[in-house]
Amino acid sequence: MIEDGPEKPVATTYPGVYIEEIPSGVHAIPGVSTSVTAFVGSAVSGSFDAPVHICSFADFEQSFGGLAADAPMSYAVQQFFQNGGNEAYVVRVADAAVGLVGNLEAKTGIYALENVDIFNLLVMPDATAGSGLTDVLTDAIAYCVRRRAFMILDLPENVSTFQQASTWISSSASPLRSGNAALYFPRFHAPDPMMNNVVGTFPSAGAVAGLFARTDSNQGVWKAPAGMSAYIIGATDVSLTLTAPEIASLNSQGINCLRNFPGIGTVSWGARTARGADSFADEYKYVPVRRLALFIEESVYRGTQWVVFEPDDESLWSQIRLNVGNFMHRLFLQGALQGTTPKAAYFVKCDRETTTQNDISGSSRWRATSKPDHWIEASSCSSVAATLVQSYRSRASLASSSLCCTPISSASGT
Repeated sequence: MIEDGPEKPVATTYPGVYIEEIPSGVHAIPGVSTSVTAFVGSAVSGSFDAPVHICSFADFEQSFGGLAADAPMSYAVQQFFQNGGNEAYVVRVADAAVGLVGNLEAKTGIYALENVDIFNLLVMPDATAGSGLTDVLTDAIAYCVRRRAFMILDLPENVSTFQQASTWISSSASPLRSGNAALYFPRFHAPDPMMNNVVGTFPSAGAVAGLFARTDSNQGVWKAPAGMSAYIIGATDVSLTLTAPEIASLNSQGINCLRNFPGIGTVSWGARTARGADSFADEYKYVPVRRLALFIEESVYRGTQWVVFEPDDESLWSQIRLNVGNFMHRLFLQGALQGTTPKAAYFVKCDRETTTQNDISGSSRWRATSKPDHWIEASSCSSVAATLVQSYRSRASLASSSLCCTPISSASGT
């Protein structure tokens, strides 16, 4: 009978060959998901404030009753799966005006997602209807920051011209200027199944979330979801045709534009975050840079929980360097990081310089921050204090000493 238990050293009682298994110290860090999308809004039926996991629009129909003309979330979910999405959580709220934000303690509204282990993207089309619910969107973006998620949102429905968009982004949009969000304009036209396929106008956030998922699956989270391959399946045209100078102007202010190309269709022609205005010169100017950082942070955070309560010494530090280094090397081999060699692309530092005696003596915290072309630093202390300093560079162009991703020329409105 073989019993599990602590490994014992081999007793060398007589001459011969002895084999002993030695723990490798390898704790593989798996990459987390990148495109699990959370939808929060109104629906025909279903439980309130209870996240439901779905993997197809048929699942949504079964749980929430399908499409409804007065439930923009229902169309967003359909367009998400139509454009390449494969996994989502849906939260139905009772009243879009007051129920979207909800209450953290009661876990209602967006905070119902506290019952979800991980989501990467957030879509709330009800909050951009009419003049939009800026307070709701502000709270939602703050929640995304806390959960290392990313929000996709349209400009308010009543913003329908180039001049209105330019005015809105320079005034009303100030609270929404986050590196964890991206803004899209204009809306697009598509056949409406609820109106005998008469063409209707729809917000783009659900379809763009599906585009994000499709791009992640085909090329990786580090690829910009923009350009000729970033077409919106099901769209027939945009609600407003913008000129190239208008697109360039809005893009320079941090708005990603949709445009229509004959023979190709409606495409996303921009990949900037809401902090992507040229005047900001923000380190998270581009969507793929920010999302790659969030992916690395969350993966390393989850993959290094084993270090807590381990003896904080060189043995632990070397294991951290080994495991995080292996994770970063896999990204390098996949083409996520810039540089012709691993040494040029990244490094992992965890030693006496990054872990002081005060750290070892015992604070209790976890923090993870990142900066393109700078460092990702994670400190885990609770009897253990280990500091990881990780440099990464996205496979993109470098400009103005900040990491930039330019899948299409700036003249085209990126």
